[in-house]
Amino acid sequence: MTILRISAIWLLMLLSLPVKPLQGAELEQIERRGKLIVAVKDNLRPLGFYDEEGNLQGLEIEIGRRLAQELLGTPEAVIFVPVTNQDRLNVVLEGKVDLAIARVTFTPSRARLVNFSHYYYLDGTGLITKNPEVQTWEDLEGKKIALLNNSSTVDIMQNALPRAQLVGVNSYQEGYELLEADIVDGFAADNTILAGWVQEYPAYRLLPDSISAAPLCVIMPKGLQYLSLRKKVNRAIARWRDRWLPERIRYWGLPIDFS
Repeated sequence: MTILRISAIWLLMLLSLPVKPLQGAELEQIERRGKLIVAVKDNLRPLGFYDEEGNLQGLEIEIGRRLAQELLGTPEAVIFVPVTNQDRLNVVLEGKVDLAIARVTFTPSRARLVNFSHYYYLDGTGLITKNPEVQTWEDLEGKKIALLNNSSTVDIMQNALPRAQLVGVNSYQEGYELLEADIVDGFAADNTILAGWVQEYPAYRLLPDSISAAPLCVIMPKGLQYLSLRKKVNRAIARWRDRWLPERIRYWGLPIDFS
């Protein structure tokens, strides 16, 4: 058998070996690896999205880099893994990432599966409008408000504004078309969604107050082996609330409320 043939056989054997994917880990393993693996959104402005140059940016992207700085000494020591809404918890449960910072709100049912950090942003139901008569929520009494069918916003709006005329739509695009045609006076949804909308369509503005609160948190695996990681993440977020987080939240055009 020739040396060339032997080399070819070895090459085929190496190529056939399974490639081990990056795995979520305890703090000590993360430090040895030298990289923090974080699940994020990449299609949700202003939390996580690609800019015109193809760079991933947004509030949650900045939080991921800041955590890499805290844990590993440099904001570059992070690997971002874009995920869908359906996979945000699964990638943590399956150990494919160390953390998820992907617009995950705290709920008791989710807390049975994963650990939640201190919240880094209080999301909530907001409203966008271009109607000059609408400056506060009280101005919406009796007016038409579009919102997604079967969303949690429906119950919130029914309780908060019982005399408003709610118009259900099946997509954000449908809501935008109703706004543009002046069929409705506003569109209600989560502030993290609407802030990106206002940035894309500057003719609209976001009301300054929310009528509900939903804490966005970093999610991490359960288990005592992850205690050191959770403590460091929580300490960092608590420290950032004094200055850094409010500054970055305002920078990304989100209403701020740490009450």
